[in-house]
Amino acid sequence: MSTPDISVVICVYTEDRWEDILAAVSSVRAQSRPALETLLAVDHNQALLDRLSREYKETQEVRVLANAGPRGLSAGRNTGIAASRGDVIAFLDDDAVAERDWLLHFAEGYGDPRVMAVGGRTMPIWASGRRPVWFPAEFDWVVGCTYKGLPAGRVRVRNVLGGNASFRRTAFDAAGGFATGIGRDGDKRPLGCEETELCIRLTRARPDAVLLIDDRAVIHHRVPEVREHFAYFRTRTYAEGLSKALVARSVGAGKGLESERRYTTRVLPAGIARGLRDALLARPGGAGRAAAIVAGVATAVGGYVVGSVRARRSGAAFSAPVVRSEGAER
Repeated sequence: MSTPDISVVICVYTEDRWEDILAAVSSVRAQSRPALETLLAVDHNQALLDRLSREYKETQEVRVLANAGPRGLSAGRNTGIAASRGDVIAFLDDDAVAERDWLLHFAEGYGDPRVMAVGGRTMPIWASGRRPVWFPAEFDWVVGCTYKGLPAGRVRVRNVLGGNASFRRTAFDAAGGFATGIGRDGDKRPLGCEETELCIRLTRARPDAVLLIDDRAVIHHRVPEVREHFAYFRTRTYAEGLSKALVARSVGAGKGLESERRYTTRVLPAGIARGLRDALLARPGGAGRAAAIVAGVATAVGGYVVGSVRARRSGAAFSAPVVRSEGAER
């Protein structure tokens, strides 16, 4: 079976990440298995749109697009999906770089026709040069990276993580696109989980669908200095609770919290135990890591409770937007 053509979508929103954006595009252009195209979806920033259009005007395999929907990451991704021509659409964060075989490993996963999505492993690049001693690896999702507790190898999962993921085009035909109103929106609170909601929606629409993570498909994600502090950790975990409440509202608490139950009952207690053991052995940061896990759970639960109450009062509901493929010839 021939491997699929892959379009890569990178959503961008600020000129502050100019060098990161260029590095992300360069990493895609250097892939051992070339991408069909790279699409830069610019989120309501005319200056950045114009600057990127000038930068890549002579580069046929890179296209610059204006977000055609409301402000936010989900609409930017939907814009990229609609304009893309590939059989598979991959997503890369604008402040990340992909290793040379990233797309190769994605493509290999689609040898099975039941596979509808393949994600990869995201490694942090700490601005300070090293992980803060108090920061628990179980919470690396706070900074958009693969966290301790995820299974190794190529394994079946409930959902992929959006900054390093790919989907068959037919997945969007079956389930629609990313729901707006759940994920990040410019400078607002750092919400997330839009890819979780989409993946659950997808497996409901296609019960035979297989979703994989292949930890050989590696990207390296920048973690700015401000995100190395406990204040951001607390804000992000609270926002995650809010986001989970929205996902549960959309797809039900059973599926919406299925993976989180294992995480909170098995992965996190083991992390606390390791932290306390390290503290007893006088290893740096042990007590801090244990305390951070407890604090992270508490703030996430608080966010979930607040988000659930708000969702009930507002009657919030999310529909799956239909993503019509303008660029595909099929």
